[in-house]
Amino acid sequence: MHALPFVIALALAAILAPALLHMLEEGGHRRANYRDRSLAHPFGVLVPAVALIALIPLVLWQRLGSGDVFHAETLTIALYALGVLLLGLVDDTLAPAPGEDSRSSGPPRGWRGHGGALLQGRLSTGVLKAAGSLGLALLAASYMGLSDQRWLLAAAVLVLATNVFNLLDLRPGRSTKAFVLLGAGLTLGAGELRAFWALGIFAAPALVAGLYDLRERAMLGDTGANLLGALAGLWLVMTLSGTGQLVALALLAAITIYGELRSISGFIERTPGLRELDSWGRPS
Repeated sequence: MHALPFVIALALAAILAPALLHMLEEGGHRRANYRDRSLAHPFGVLVPAVALIALIPLVLWQRLGSGDVFHAETLTIALYALGVLLLGLVDDTLAPAPGEDSRSSGPPRGWRGHGGALLQGRLSTGVLKAAGSLGLALLAASYMGLSDQRWLLAAAVLVLATNVFNLLDLRPGRSTKAFVLLGAGLTLGAGELRAFWALGIFAAPALVAGLYDLRERAMLGDTGANLLGALAGLWLVMTLSGTGQLVALALLAAITIYGELRSISGFIERTPGLRELDSWGRPS
């Protein structure tokens, strides 16, 4: 029964995705990708559309049916996932695309860029995302029944995971592949699918949107990439022990620091295996 949110959301996403793609294209909501192809953007809005519509049959089933549909963590997951998704949508909507900022070569990028802009009196959407994600993480983690130390650790994992997946979203399908690989590893390590089903109402449409992103039919935007990062962070917190979360935090921090100082795309291109995995599934 707990798989029902994923199944319903997956079916709805498959049905609604073509219509949403057409709506974005007809409305002129496009952005050039790394190959300068103009694609529908941000296709990550498929996730809240599907998740909220899926609530209609799911809540009716929960209320009038004979079985439980939702997990105990559902409200915590929804709080962080939808909040982070909204912050990503604000970024996609308000931040200038590269080359559109008349005062520089583009909008500020990375924590150093956004921090520098703030010191100059410019409030960037990146600062709003960082501060908002931290507030949401602290609030969401506070409902997990954790000690103070574990609460702070969980919040840190949530924030850094959200940021890392945003850093990865520089090539089609990259953040989606990272999410699938991380989820597969966590599921195999835990030996059960409980966390995956708990995330299902958001994970299902995110995977469908990610497929469109991989095939370069649309772009997830920060809306979708932030959401994948939020789900990845929640999956880590729900699955790993305190020690495991410390290890995850260290790895996420290392990727974040590397992304600030070097090019993650350059590292992937130079690394056999990663290069092939990264390009798999993209159109030539």
